[in-house]
Amino acid sequence: MRGIDHWQFAPYRPYHQQEEACMPFICRLAPGHDSIELEWFDRGDAPDGHQLCWREREGKWPWRSCACTERVMQLKGLHEDCDYELQVLRRDGSGSSAVRLARTGTVPGQVVNYLHPQDPVYAFSGRALCSPSLLHLPGGALLASMDLFAPNGPQNLTILCRSDDDGLSWHYVTDLFPCYWGTLFWHRERLYMLACSTEYGDLLIGCSLDEGKTWTRPVHLLVGSSSAQAAGWQKTPVPMINHDGRIFMSIDYGAWQEGGHSIGLLSVPEDADLLDPLNWTCSELIAYDPAWPGAPQGKSSGLLEGNMVVAPDGRLLNILRVGLAGCQPSHGLAVALQADSRQVEAPLRFDRFVALPSGSNSKTHILFDEQSGQYIAIGNICVDEATPAQRNVLALQVSSDLENWRIVKLLLDYREDNPAETGFQYISFLFDGPDLCYLSRTALNGARNFHDANYITYHRVHNFRQLLDAPSRSCAEAENSESEQDNPDVTVERGSDGKTEA
Repeated sequence: MRGIDHWQFAPYRPYHQQEEACMPFICRLAPGHDSIELEWFDRGDAPDGHQLCWREREGKWPWRSCACTERVMQLKGLHEDCDYELQVLRRDGSGSSAVRLARTGTVPGQVVNYLHPQDPVYAFSGRALCSPSLLHLPGGALLASMDLFAPNGPQNLTILCRSDDDGLSWHYVTDLFPCYWGTLFWHRERLYMLACSTEYGDLLIGCSLDEGKTWTRPVHLLVGSSSAQAAGWQKTPVPMINHDGRIFMSIDYGAWQEGGHSIGLLSVPEDADLLDPLNWTCSELIAYDPAWPGAPQGKSSGLLEGNMVVAPDGRLLNILRVGLAGCQPSHGLAVALQADSRQVEAPLRFDRFVALPSGSNSKTHILFDEQSGQYIAIGNICVDEATPAQRNVLALQVSSDLENWRIVKLLLDYREDNPAETGFQYISFLFDGPDLCYLSRTALNGARNFHDANYITYHRVHNFRQLLDAPSRSCAEAENSESEQDNPDVTVERGSDGKTEA
């Protein structure tokens, strides 16, 4: 066995499961309300071809089967809201894939990937899909990444998927290991992934020259603890921006077990070699201070998951989520910290609290839209004071100054569903001509809970700029049912369950 000089595996299997890498492998699942799409491959030899087998899980019906001749297969006419077992076998009996689980059910948007909470195929990393990152490649394709999460689990695998038809269909690309909390970005004709090795692990960066199929061995930028019990580096797929000749991104350091997290500013010169750790700089860290002017009353869980933005006056700001579920008010605020792009090792400074509807208790993704001159945010809002940390209502928000934010549309409104079981969260979005596209970490249809998502879903808001001049709505007043009448050019998709998606 030789050492490795790359980051990608297709698929990654732990050493004691290496035989599985040479067997048929189901690499992606996408269930619908009465169908299941599966994607598979086989790195081994199967001269007699393959067979797809499926059955209801723990049901009375025997296995059904058909010839498995295409890399992507569709099972249709299945029972809705039903668990199924699926397996790909070599016809000569020399091998088979692991049995995969999938549950049918209505889900908004397009399913990029799915993982049943009781499917053990990725248990060496996690049992839930997490941390979506979305990138538009120069040639027009969309690239999505997601990692595998479990409470106090290893959390060290990322899956890449690609769409060549504007998100209508998705296909598996490869696995990255170790890779967690990754952000995809394109810089000077190269694709990069900036990630952690695991929860609170080392900060890594690697590069691909073929749009994500193969990757350089990652280099370590910063050293963490690699333990959920001890402080280390954390990052979700937060925005990266170019400003004053540097690339900037917010970075977190800490651990929930040690009381929370502090915030740093990670940066590198635009013209530097991004794979040289010595070119990167992290500022001194700053933590939440309950003595800041305007701080809510009560114990906050602190700051997390910031968005670097350039304010209208040219200042470099970091707009961060702040944990307020135990405070008064319990939601609706974010924190703005100010950075100095010419003193990149100096700590950020408190600027102000911002009345951002989705600014508390979950990640908000913020980008500046050059065409409209507006700042756009997508995140979860609270519509029930009894559940300030709910993640089942997703709002599109807009601001011209980063100070005054308006809700202009509810993108997904599942407030009638149990907030402990349903979530559309940790959005990663981008602008695509007149449209806005986003990925959601989606928990629905039997997820373990609202947090441990079983889907990564893709959504497109057509002609979203027509929404930006809509009247402001409070969290309580915001409705989604009028969108077809008020905005006839905004596409609205309706699922068979009556839920609405703009």
